[in-house]
Amino acid sequence: MTNVKDIAARHGFAWQRTETLPEIEGVAHLLAHEASGARLMYLQNDDANKAFSITFKTPAADDTGVFHILEHSVLCGSEKFPVKEPFVNLLKTSMQTFLNAMTFPDKTMYPVASTNERDLLNLMDVYLDAVFRPNIYRREAIFQQEGWHWELEGEGDERELVYNGVVYNEMKGALSEPDSVLYDTLSAALFPDTTYRFESGGTPAAIPTLTYEAFLDSHRRHYRPDNSYIILYGDLDLGRFLAFIDEGYLAPLAAEERGPLAVNPLGLQAPVVAAPASVTMDTAPENACAAVGSVIGRAADRERVIAADILLDAIAGSNEAPLKRALLDAGIADDVAAYVADSVAQPFAVVSLRGARPDAAARLEEIVRAEAARLAAGGLDRDLVRAALSHAEFVMRERNFGYADGVVLAMTALSGWLYSDEDPMAYLRFNDAFASLAAKVDEGYFEGLLRELFCESAHWARVEVAPGDEGAEERAFEAARARAAALSPDEAAAIDEAVAALRAAQEAPDDPAAVAALPQLTRADIGEAPAEAPWEVSAHGAATLVRHRIATHGIAYAYRYFDLQSLAFEELPYATVLAFVLGKLDTARHSAAELDTLSQAHLGNMGFSCEVHESVGDAECIRPVLVAGSSGLAANVPWMATLVDEVLTETDFSDTARIRDILAQWRIALEQSFASNGHSCAMARAASYYLPAGVVREALSGVDFYRFLKDVLEHYDERAEALAAKLAALAKRLFVDGNCTVSFAGTDEELAAFWEAGASLGGDTAPAALVVPAPVNRREAFVVPTDVTYTACGWDRRRVGAPYTGAWLLAARILTFDYLWGEVRVKGGAYGTGFQATRAGSCRFYSYRDPRIDETRARFIEAGSWLAGAFDPTEAEMDGYVVSAAASMDAPEKARALLRRQDGMFFAGYDIADRARVRGEVVAAEVDAVRDLGPAVDAIARADCICVFGNREIIEASSGGLTVIDLLNE
Repeated sequence: MTNVKDIAARHGFAWQRTETLPEIEGVAHLLAHEASGARLMYLQNDDANKAFSITFKTPAADDTGVFHILEHSVLCGSEKFPVKEPFVNLLKTSMQTFLNAMTFPDKTMYPVASTNERDLLNLMDVYLDAVFRPNIYRREAIFQQEGWHWELEGEGDERELVYNGVVYNEMKGALSEPDSVLYDTLSAALFPDTTYRFESGGTPAAIPTLTYEAFLDSHRRHYRPDNSYIILYGDLDLGRFLAFIDEGYLAPLAAEERGPLAVNPLGLQAPVVAAPASVTMDTAPENACAAVGSVIGRAADRERVIAADILLDAIAGSNEAPLKRALLDAGIADDVAAYVADSVAQPFAVVSLRGARPDAAARLEEIVRAEAARLAAGGLDRDLVRAALSHAEFVMRERNFGYADGVVLAMTALSGWLYSDEDPMAYLRFNDAFASLAAKVDEGYFEGLLRELFCESAHWARVEVAPGDEGAEERAFEAARARAAALSPDEAAAIDEAVAALRAAQEAPDDPAAVAALPQLTRADIGEAPAEAPWEVSAHGAATLVRHRIATHGIAYAYRYFDLQSLAFEELPYATVLAFVLGKLDTARHSAAELDTLSQAHLGNMGFSCEVHESVGDAECIRPVLVAGSSGLAANVPWMATLVDEVLTETDFSDTARIRDILAQWRIALEQSFASNGHSCAMARAASYYLPAGVVREALSGVDFYRFLKDVLEHYDERAEALAAKLAALAKRLFVDGNCTVSFAGTDEELAAFWEAGASLGGDTAPAALVVPAPVNRREAFVVPTDVTYTACGWDRRRVGAPYTGAWLLAARILTFDYLWGEVRVKGGAYGTGFQATRAGSCRFYSYRDPRIDETRARFIEAGSWLAGAFDPTEAEMDGYVVSAAASMDAPEKARALLRRQDGMFFAGYDIADRARVRGEVVAAEVDAVRDLGPAVDAIARADCICVFGNREIIEASSGGLTVIDLLNE
């Protein structure tokens, strides 16, 4: 093993402790930089996907969002790298497998990951210079751009004085979501005297009160080595990294005069039982919500926090879990959620309602207390607790969270380390906690915890968010017009001049020498693509088997795809309803509650959904499927067959009340996604204007399905029996081997066990009946409850005669991180924007949390001409795009994600050799290959297949001639 103590001493660090951690398959080393006071943890293992992060303790002292604005702003140029957007340059040019920054309620984190050690050093260099030596002291325009500034919009009596800024617009969108407001209200009620009473991201009302001077002061006081937590991860040269950090940053910074550390107080809240709190907001009645919260303890109480998470999953993790069932049966809300809010100094348990009825908050508290008392007095099913514990352990071991492991583990470590230096590795351990809790199940521990949290808590709050404050948007517009009218000519001119100066600063090109100083790799640094074994296709009875040869680390994965082409188009929405209810209703052998317990105890997951696959060669060749997925440890593979088989073939659809609960929950989820994930909804809807597969997706999951779902619920009583019969008939038609493709990853022995357990359903292929209506360009704008908009437009690349090559992958990155980033995000104030080109054919533009529609649409239209003409990269810049695009194809994938990606390739009709060809085209691409796509991009934007989700006033102010639809109230 590396002699960490000696290496640390050579580079200014003092070794403090080393601990073997089986949970990370490695060792954790704790160091401290002697001169600067910086803390450092090295998580050493064999993972080639290495990571670095630096985190600062940044408790909020108000609602101005200063640390959120700083998180954005420090990545806008630094002393060593004085370009305007080094963060974007890294996205464009590095091999990063993760690159981002995050603002938490009490900390700000800057993590990066890469499989290339030199690349990780480059990323670390830019990030360290950004956080310690940012350009914010030299360029006030950064604060104005990322935080807030005034702008005058419109003419004459309609002229408005408005706020703009990236974070300002982001938080307008975030705090349009009732769930976010509910969480903030609950946190403020539980912690009235600490930092957690504030919204660390900033509120739209408070952000414009932040001054430039206060912004800089917050950076000076918090972005210091002695307030930092550095984490290194993976198989890397520790001496090389420590030397770089010490010599380049920590030692020089330690030599500077800093003064005493003056971090905003974090503090601990004394127990308080808060008075019930209620907040009104301008939202749909269906978005009413309520919650109760109970503080679990301190972050140091690791086992207790894990136990609370397991307990909440056991009593409220599914519709049939006892607490959730009691709340649903009471009829006070459409949905219930329960979770632990951690990564705070005092983690707390939350039980919340969605679609809450009037006066539901008081009933929520009453039912939670009563049901907790009943369960604690002997009603708690300990098998349910054991199952929840087993599932939690599986999730921790699989570590499939969508981020590089080094980033996930850094966030996990900081959940404890930030609050105490006594045991920095506490949150990385879980083996002992799970073993301890397993032994305590029969000792009454969980009953006691339930009583303490929900019956006897001395630290408790109840809150609700109710619809109200009607006309708030119109009052805001009137206020903006009044502010503009009150300006003197000189004041108006000064604002226009300031905006013009900001635009000039944004549009000014970076100094070529500064761009050249950014560290980056070249094409020569691109290695061979990671080896990827091809899948094998064979028959197993009437079913098709797709056999994957991938490393699964002791976990088996099985996905069954049931073809929906035997359905009529009008039947497709019923397939989605079928997927919604499978696994949540009784079967011939088990109740729904028993199914939950069996699934949690024996499987990693069991889930059902619908999706659409489309051929890369033929837009008319579409394959919609219902997917039944499961995973489990080797010993539990038979359960992956038998339990899923039982659900597919023996579900009892007669419990129409349960079905109504499930459908109402999905209605709420869809409505909230329209407001929070509107860019995805807009892209999907726009695709239905030009792509047959888009039409099918809308019927299965989009606006068309939402309308179907609303209609079913509005006429539920008279249609319930017919719906149950329809679902039973569909299950009988669909779930046969002749209609099934089975995808499996695991050992040959596990596959044999899967088949032996009975994963065969019998039955032959059903005749095709699906006829897809022709796409129609509807050009719609859907009004949803949010303060921002999401705009998308697209077209099928194949319709303009443009074949798919690696150049499209490059064009998507170039347009996203160069042209659109500058025009729509930096100048326009949108929080996000991009261009996507799919392998099958769909190409689309989008904006995210955007204050504008027409201006964004104009930028989309101009993108093709920019790509064909203005795009003129240096050789190094082009190399950077090639490096990052190739790295995106080579990024490590977890077993489940790799299996699903390969399944998508199988259904789409291309293989690993085709993927390798595209990668080769990326690596060899020259500038002209990208420029030549300009006319196709222009045609895509000018096809005018546009869809918007968003704020009514912004939509109605648009001159785009869109059909305006009040989606939730039509």
